Amino acid sequence: MSFPASSMRKPSANRWSSPSYHETNEKTIKTPVARDSWVGIMPFVMVNKRALVALSIGLLGVAGCGRIALPTLNPSPSPPTATPLPPTTTPEPLAANVNGEGVLLELFELEVIRFEYSKTDSGIDLATLGAYRSELLESMVDLVLLAQGARATGFEVEETEIDDRLTLMIESAEDLGEFELWMELNGYTQETLRTALVKEIEAAWMVAYIADQVPDSADQVHARHLLVASEAEAEDLRAQLQDGVDFNILARKYSIDASTRTAGGDLGWFPKGFLLWPEVETAAFALQPREISTVIKSEIGYHIIEITEREDHLLAYSVRQALCERAIESWLSTERVSADIQYFITQ
Repeated sequence: MSFPASSMRKPSANRWSSPSYHETNEKTIKTPVARDSWVGIMPFVMVNKRALVALSIGLLGVAGCGRIALPTLNPSPSPPTATPLPPTTTPEPLAANVNGEGVLLELFELEVIRFEYSKTDSGIDLATLGAYRSELLESMVDLVLLAQGARATGFEVEETEIDDRLTLMIESAEDLGEFELWMELNGYTQETLRTALVKEIEAAWMVAYIADQVPDSADQVHARHLLVASEAEAEDLRAQLQDGVDFNILARKYSIDASTRTAGGDLGWFPKGFLLWPEVETAAFALQPREISTVIKSEIGYHIIEITEREDHLLAYSVRQALCERAIESWLSTERVSADIQYFITQ
């Protein structure tokens, strides 16, 4: 088997220092908590199981939605729509076809095997995981959409970059023989591994490109809130606030939002489009600093909001990360509406 000449350098002493597929899958196949399964209004910040895609080789650190250097391509202000490819001519069975680009059935089944192995090896009962085959296939479809989006933008993967990635993977193994064994166990040939790396680099670039559209700062409010179960209790607490009782004290004592109660209801800084409950956010941005809102009803209870400050403010890392994930989800949702996606297996 032929690999880049640079890969024959002395291997790293840190065996498998790059995360393996199984470790990566543990991080990417996560289901965000449902809105009605917890009490609070701040969104969870976690890697979406599909929006950031199961980048199965595990070399591309894009989950944080951080800024990365992008090639100068004279991009349009918003991410482009992927250009469909000509229909595939491959005679090999497909699991799905995305704008004429096939997702090979063999590769899909290998992804399923890897995923199942990673779970059973961790002592997890596959019966508890739900429709994981469907989720894996949708992840592979999303990866193709992202890769197509990158190519439509003008991004091209250099052969030297693929060589560098392979070198890194080989050096993270104990030796070349161990790496070849890893390839065999995971169903890769040198050709299919290079193809997978190209697609994943393209998808990772597109994720970074979309995330790069999210600004570093925005008009934000610094707010605190108090959440209770009944309207009558909320009205009583609002009356106490108007009489001068400290917001911090009442929030600590009565609020049922466990995520903010101990901080006196402090929500920190946030921009428009961030809170899970839009009625609360709308009320917050309608207030003047130090103004107390009326009682606001949402799906989880009754809120009272106070704004302490408002200004154009640098986005907190967790806030920008959440906005990045939403931007990627939105891009994928839009692409799926116009994409020609065909499925050839029962999900």
